[in-house]
Amino acid sequence: MTSRTPGRARLSIASAAALAAVALVLAAGTASAAGWVSGTSGTRGALGVHRFDHVVIVIMENKNYNAIIGRPDEAPYINGTLAKGGAVFSNSFAVTHPSQPNYLALFSGSTQGVTNDSCPKNFKNVPNLGAELIRAGLRFTGYSETMPSAGYTGCRHGIPLFGYTRTHNPWVDFGNVPAASNLTFAGFPRDYARLPAVSIVVPNECHDMHSCPRDNGDRWIKANLGGYASWARSHNSLLIVTWDEDGTLEIPFHPGGDGNKVPTIFYGAHVRTGTLGEHITHYSILRTLEDMYGLAHAGAGAKPITDVWQ
Repeated sequence: MTSRTPGRARLSIASAAALAAVALVLAAGTASAAGWVSGTSGTRGALGVHRFDHVVIVIMENKNYNAIIGRPDEAPYINGTLAKGGAVFSNSFAVTHPSQPNYLALFSGSTQGVTNDSCPKNFKNVPNLGAELIRAGLRFTGYSETMPSAGYTGCRHGIPLFGYTRTHNPWVDFGNVPAASNLTFAGFPRDYARLPAVSIVVPNECHDMHSCPRDNGDRWIKANLGGYASWARSHNSLLIVTWDEDGTLEIPFHPGGDGNKVPTIFYGAHVRTGTLGEHITHYSILRTLEDMYGLAHAGAGAKPITDVWQ
């Protein structure tokens, strides 16, 4: 009788192994159906979005698509390096006018009912990208040029229309984003490996092209983010350059708004070079970042950008 026991034991072990294998297959199928793939560094996140170690978004001001893309005379670095070596979205749209609700849309998935540039705005317990990242154990930081100090909550600083304005800094409006996430651009690390998972960079109102010529803003991006852009290509990182709106209302003598179509460029590692014609908005960028890191979704309805990754 004892001679049969090992056989039964082997059968039991084999059966258990088979059941475990089936369970793993079923689990994998469930994960696939949910659109989730491994969230470790350098892999695909939810719904086929590549997961980066670092993403830096720089938001420029008040230029429509044709004022930037295809204008190397006005924006040589943006066209000759970022657009040439990255992905250009030829149907990228802001969601409204004026500036402030567009910043809120990109950061929180909603304009939050804001229809103007009045300051301050204060939202409590409202979902947003910064709070989602922090809740997931990741870091978010916003870097604002000409802001006088870290954690600053004032509405403006510096020369009007050339300095800092809180209406371009949405994270300070949300009570669930700590003051430690609200830094001056002087705090942008020179060692890019020290950057948080997601950073948003807001130049002042001259360097973001709001009140100064386009080539001025182009030089600012090259001088201040060109090093990161080059580094990103070999360090599983991404630079996103976009504009808040096309500026139709702010510059009435230069309408040419194309329905609020703005330039948006993705540049970095694992980015498919070329022009993509799908319709995207600020909400699409937010949803892509949320799926990239497996976050909850602030707002609803937008689809992630999935065809830009190599």
